[in-house]
Amino acid sequence: MKDKFGDDDWNGRERNETPTQRLDRNWSGLLQELRVVQTGVQLLTGFLLTVPFQDRFYLQDNVFQTIYLITVSASVGATILLLAPASMHRILFRRHRLKTLIDASQRCALGGLVLLGIALTGVMTLVFELVIGRTAGWVAGAVTVVLFLSFWFAIPWRYRELGDEQDTHDQPV
Repeated sequence: MKDKFGDDDWNGRERNETPTQRLDRNWSGLLQELRVVQTGVQLLTGFLLTVPFQDRFYLQDNVFQTIYLITVSASVGATILLLAPASMHRILFRRHRLKTLIDASQRCALGGLVLLGIALTGVMTLVFELVIGRTAGWVAGAVTVVLFLSFWFAIPWRYRELGDEQDTHDQPV
């Protein structure tokens, strides 16, 4: 079966790697990436879940509480999506469905990163609003969105679009 990106031939020639070995390598790489973010998103979610139990929370207006609810929802969603590959792996274990697992996990990871970016934006907005004021909160949130979109999506997409002319030794993932 030919892969949709057409780099099975490249992997075979340059890496001396079979499609199955490539799937194993891709799964291992994806797991490493998920390990980097899972602990952080779990800690963030745990912290956010304690906020309503603080007396000061109920002194805040509806805008603040709405931003909080959006933030905690995004953080819980990110936690779910970033942990989903482990659950999928258990369910698909020994079913020879590694390609399906990698494809689904890739989608979950990207969705989880988007939700994590939303949660981090919300946290920055809330913290700056609480400490300095609403305007500072909105500015901090806007700066976070710009940084999140730039470093997590725009810059990597730019490098992706540059193609092989940038570095002939780049290895497809």
